[in-house]
Amino acid sequence: MSEHLDLSQVNVDELPVVPNPLLKLEGATIQFGGLIAVNQVSFEIMPGDLFGLIGPNGAGKTTCFNLITGVYKPTGGSIKFEGNEIAGFNPSKIARAGICRTFQNIRLFGALSALENVMVGGYLRHKTSLLSGLALWPSAIRETEELKEQAMQLLEVVNLTDVAHARARDLPYGKQRRLEIARAMATNPRLILLDEPAAGMNPQEKEELKEVVLRIRDEFGKTVLLIEHDMKFVMGLCEKIVVLDHGEEIAAGPPSEIRSNPKVIEAYLGEPV
Repeated sequence: MSEHLDLSQVNVDELPVVPNPLLKLEGATIQFGGLIAVNQVSFEIMPGDLFGLIGPNGAGKTTCFNLITGVYKPTGGSIKFEGNEIAGFNPSKIARAGICRTFQNIRLFGALSALENVMVGGYLRHKTSLLSGLALWPSAIRETEELKEQAMQLLEVVNLTDVAHARARDLPYGKQRRLEIARAMATNPRLILLDEPAAGMNPQEKEELKEVVLRIRDEFGKTVLLIEHDMKFVMGLCEKIVVLDHGEEIAAGPPSEIRSNPKVIEAYLGEPV
């Protein structure tokens, strides 16, 4: 005789709470003329994930970032953030929704100080109007001081308080990379996308960057999606990884599975990592 669950005996309060995905791509596709740059890519990122997106050059990784952040509008599929469709939204609307990014090529304001660069990110949430700012209203002055204080706190997170007043263009490459992350954090995102954050860094700088990313997740509760070609860095940091090749997903899973996946080895790694 089959047994049936007696729902009257189930305490709903004791059931485990399953979180919803923070970001969900379903069949995300974009075509440029006859070229399909990203083809039917699907993955989920849960709150608090350290998520890696890897693959050879031209695999479609940065194009995925551009789809998520509104640089490109997908020609097919769905992109949902916190359950809401964002495919086709412009970048500023997506940034206000809680997604920010850094870029392969550093895009700092070179003539501004490190502190001022971070403050620029904070202006996304600024309530002061241009008129009140120009008129030096007390509320505008107070908000600017708060913004400055928050920017200094973020510089501390990325270990840059000692160069707060140095021009961004005068900073070493590794520090410029970390400054970009601090500026992105100033927008108060829930999801931060890092496009090759360790590129050009020496081993010590990469270790410092790893500590920064872990701190962003563990202390500030941010979710991180990153593209990176340094497999040692990715495997030692990310808990989940998706691999793309020619715009298509060829593997997904934890590092322990990815490093020995035959398709990944053939298309990208060359040998187990």
